[in-house]
Amino acid sequence: MKVEFAPLNIPLARRLQTAAVLQWVLSFLLLAQVCLGIIVLLIIYNYWFLYIPYLTWLYFDWQTPEQGGRRSDWVRSWTIWRYFKDYFPIQLVKTWDLDPSHNYIFGFHPHGVLVVGAFGNFCTNYSEFKELFPGFTAYLHVLPFWFRCPFFREYLMSSGPVSVSKKSVSHVLRKKGGGNISVIVLGGAEESLDAHPGKFTLFIRQRKGFVKMALTHGAYLVPVFSFGENELFKQISNPEGSWLRTVQEKLQKIMGFALPLFHARGIFQYNFGLMPYRKPIHTVGLYPWHMEVPGLVFELELQLLVYATATWSSSSIFDLHHSSWQGWMLNPLSKARDSHTSWILVGGPPHPCSSDPAPNLRAD
Repeated sequence: MKVEFAPLNIPLARRLQTAAVLQWVLSFLLLAQVCLGIIVLLIIYNYWFLYIPYLTWLYFDWQTPEQGGRRSDWVRSWTIWRYFKDYFPIQLVKTWDLDPSHNYIFGFHPHGVLVVGAFGNFCTNYSEFKELFPGFTAYLHVLPFWFRCPFFREYLMSSGPVSVSKKSVSHVLRKKGGGNISVIVLGGAEESLDAHPGKFTLFIRQRKGFVKMALTHGAYLVPVFSFGENELFKQISNPEGSWLRTVQEKLQKIMGFALPLFHARGIFQYNFGLMPYRKPIHTVGLYPWHMEVPGLVFELELQLLVYATATWSSSSIFDLHHSSWQGWMLNPLSKARDSHTSWILVGGPPHPCSSDPAPNLRAD
C-alpha cells in the first residue's frame, strides 16, 4: 500500500488544528496512566510533602464529580479548543427552542469511538451552545472510572464533565430554577464497539435509567443525534460472535469500559494512525418530550415508557432523515445524514432491522 503523505504547504491554521486534536487524543488515551504513574512515583520516592496533602484533599473532594463537578471557564476557553472544533469541523444544530425554566436530559447518540461531538459541543466555549441555548448549562456525564484517577480527574472536571451515576444525574436535574441539561450518551460502552463508518447501531431499548430520572425529576427528554461521529475512525472488524468481540465484551464487564481497536490517519500521512479523519460532525437536537406520569411508576408502566422513548428517539431520527420540513438545514448536514444507510435499533446484541418487530430505523 502506497503511503499518502500530507503536503508540506499546509496552512498554519490546519497544522494547529492537527496539534489540538493530537493532544486531545493522547490525553484521552494516555494522560490517565501518566497521572497514575506520577502519584505512584511520588509514593515510591517518598515525596510525602507532595502526595500526602493531595491525597488528603482527594479524600474530602471524592464526591465532587457527583455534585456538579468543578468546571473552569478559563480551561473551557483555551484557544486550543477552537482549533479542535475547526479540525473536523463540529457544528451544533437546534431544531426547537427550549424553555430555560425547565431541566432537560439530552439523550446523545451515537457514542462513536471517542465521543468527539459531545465533548466539542458541551465541554468547550467554542461551540454554538451558548448562542443556541442561552441561559442553559450543560453537564456531560461520563463513566465514574475517569474520576478515580488522581490528577487526571481535576483536568477532566475543569472542562465540565461529571459522573454518570444516578446521584450525579439527580444532582443536575433537581437544581431549582431550571436551565440545566444532563447530556447522557445512552449507548455507552456497548455502542462504541459498533461504531463503524456508514453504520449506526443504537443501544436504546434496555436503557431504563434515563427514563426513570426524567420521571422522578420532571425533566424533558431531548433526542440528540451526532451525524458524522462514526466516520472519524475505522475499527478492526469485530462482528457479534467473533473472538475479538467476545474478548472485548468480557473486558468491558470486568473493567466497566470498552476497548475498541480503532485506527484512522496519522499526523503527517493519511493511511494509518490514531488521529481521527477530518469529517464534519453535525450534532442535532430534536423535539423535547415531557414524561408526565403522576404518582409511583410501576414496572409495567415503566416498560411501556421505555418502549415509547425508544420509539420517540428512533422515529425522531428517522423523520430528520426523511422529512421535508428540515429542508432549511445546511447542505453538509443533508450529505452527512444521507451517507449513512444502515440504521439499527437494538436492546442487546445487534440484529437486522428486517426481523425486528420494534420501531424500524432502516433508511435505504
